[in-house]
Amino acid sequence: MTTPATVRALIAEDEPILAATLAATLRRLWPELEIAGTAPNGVAAVQQTLELQPDVLFLDIKMPGQTGLEAAQELAERWEGARPFPHIVFVTAYDDYAVQAFEQAAVDYVMKPVSDTRLARTVERLQALTLRDAPADDGLAQLVEQMRALLPAAAAPAERLTVIRAAVGNIIRMIPVQEVLYFQALDKYVNVASSDGDALIRLSLKDLLPQLDPDQFRQISRGAIVNMRHVTSASRDDAGKLTLHLCNRTDKLRVSPLFAHLFKQM
Repeated sequence: MTTPATVRALIAEDEPILAATLAATLRRLWPELEIAGTAPNGVAAVQQTLELQPDVLFLDIKMPGQTGLEAAQELAERWEGARPFPHIVFVTAYDDYAVQAFEQAAVDYVMKPVSDTRLARTVERLQALTLRDAPADDGLAQLVEQMRALLPAAAAPAERLTVIRAAVGNIIRMIPVQEVLYFQALDKYVNVASSDGDALIRLSLKDLLPQLDPDQFRQISRGAIVNMRHVTSASRDDAGKLTLHLCNRTDKLRVSPLFAHLFKQM
C-alpha cells in the first residue's frame, strides 16, 4: 500500500509562474504530496519522468520542443521496469470540443487558468488512485485509452505511392512500395527498410502515412510504420512489451502500447 508521504509528482510547464502556481496550489490541497521537480518543456519532461519515476505527472499540452501529447506517447513507449506508470493529468487550454475528448477518456485534465475547485476534484481522484494497491499497469492503461481518444481522425486518402525514391549515398534507388518492410524515423530522415537493404528519404512519417495503403501499412509507434504483409509473428516479453518479427530481416520492431491492440489476434 502506497503511503501519502511516498506519493511524488512532476510538473511539466513552460511558463515558470504557472508551474509555481500549480505547485503551490497542490501543496495547499494535498500537503502530503511531494513535488519531485518541474520540467520546462516536453523533452525535459520525458527525461525527468524516466529518471525520477513519479507517481503523478502534470503535463502541459502546448510546450516547446515537444507537446505534452507527444511526451506522453514517448513515455508509454520507453517506460521500463516494474514501477507503475505515472498517472498523467493533462493541463490544457483547449476548447470545449477537445475537453469532451478528455472527459470520455480515463486520465484526468485541468483547464487553464487552474482553479482550486477543479484541481481539488483532480486531487481527490489521484488520491483514490495512488493511495490504494493499483495494478502495475493501471496508469499506462489509462494513458493508452486517453491517447486513443485523442488520435486525429484519418486524413482524406491521398494518391497512393507505388514507388519510393530513396537515397543510398549518391545513388537514388527506386523501391516499389510493396517491397518496403518498414519505415522508421531517424533524426532528419526516414529510413526505408527492404530485403535489399536500407535507404533514406526526407518525407516525414506524418506526411508519408496518408499516401500508403492503410490495409497494408500500419503505424506501430511514434517513429515506425510497418508493412503488415512482411510481418511473420508478434511476441511479448516478460514485461508485456510487444515486438514484431519480419521476413527476410533480423530486425525486431517494438510496438507502442497505443497501437498494440492492432495485434491482438496475433
